Amino acid sequence: MRRALWTTAAFNLGGALLFAFPETLGRMAGFPSPVPGVYSTLLASFVLLFGGMYAWLARQPRIDRPMVVLGAIGKTSAFVIAFTFWMTGDLPALTVATAAGDLTFAGIFVWWLLGDA
Repeated sequence: MRRALWTTAAFNLGGALLFAFPETLGRMAGFPSPVPGVYSTLLASFVLLFGGMYAWLARQPRIDRPMVVLGAIGKTSAFVIAFTFWMTGDLPALTVATAAGDLTFAGIFVWWLLGDA
């Protein structure tokens, strides 16, 4: 689980960079642009905050299960939102493919939560 948390922290750092720079880096993930700076900056900071939480959890002697639940909910939500906007034609499939990483991590978190951790 610690490896998954560290990997998720790095994934979030990359995601924060994509959101922080939607007109350059974000284009690689199919993000829409232009975006008002306040929105991209707020979203990047929240993604970075979650990434910090994953890194913090990975360093703890005992991984806090409620925080992993929060992470699983956040990761699932990110995918569901991207998928929904793709279905309405507001996002390209590339964005959903990028968000599939979030769904993968959510699955790992749920698998760990349901196991004998």
